[in-house]
Amino acid sequence: MSKGSTVIGILAGAAIGAAVGVLFAPDKGEKTRKKIKDGFDNQKDELQNKFDKLQEQVKSKFSKAKVDLETGFDDLVANAQDTKEDVIAALEKKLTDLKAQAQAATDKK
Repeated sequence: MSKGSTVIGILAGAAIGAAVGVLFAPDKGEKTRKKIKDGFDNQKDELQNKFDKLQEQVKSKFSKAKVDLETGFDDLVANAQDTKEDVIAALEKKLTDLKAQAQAATDKK
């Protein structure tokens, strides 16, 4: 059972228990209905607050994951750029060496 469904179950049980308790109380109908309404309103507000907190936690986790993903991608792009430049430099050096070898071979003839 997930944490969210447990909390909802507990709140629903508390609301039902409060409503049944008020129904059996020796008050007038008008007072009883007001107590029931107030009890449900309080439970609704509490549940809404818990839902808002959960929503903020989820947003925070997704925001952090997004930042981590963006940072990882930026690092990958930077490393690819560095690697590309290293490969180009190595190829240019090899080309220079090959030209020098070709020139030396031509000069020996």
